Amino acid sequence: MRALIMSDSHGWEQEVADVIDRHQNEVDAIFHCGDSELFGESDLLKNVSTVRGNCDFDADFPEEVVEEVKGVTFFAAHGHLLNVKMTAMNLVYKGQEVGADIVCFGHTHVPVAFEEQGIIIINPGSMRLPRQVSVGTYVIVEENDGNIEVSFYSLDGKKQDNLSKTFLKK
Repeated sequence: MRALIMSDSHGWEQEVADVIDRHQNEVDAIFHCGDSELFGESDLLKNVSTVRGNCDFDADFPEEVVEEVKGVTFFAAHGHLLNVKMTAMNLVYKGQEVGADIVCFGHTHVPVAFEEQGIIIINPGSMRLPRQVSVGTYVIVEENDGNIEVSFYSLDGKKQDNLSKTFLKK
């Protein structure tokens, strides 16, 4: 299973299109964790599971998405309604509630991946307005034999080894 996760593109269309075009034939799912500032009927987001962020005003986007991708359950939310700038525990609780293996979110613009109570938590960072890093980022997450590899990439497709992590099956 491979999935592309992006967030906080804040109105960028060409950059989102470039990332999707680069990876769409090698992933099983694409998630946008909010603040796309695009419209729900946008062709660009046609095959993308997109949630609504605090800067999205199109009611077509749901607040949360739960999706199973080849046996891996994802929970996606922007995070502003889950108080992610104060604590990650609400993400963990939501993940437990829906039986998620991977929880992805945005809002903070800070790229991060960590494991909490058996759930992998991923913020792909912001494509347009990165914080705590010098480049906009997105993630490719891959599951192989229960191991989860989270690879961060800059917008030009270069892997960011300093951010990327592998979580081993226990």
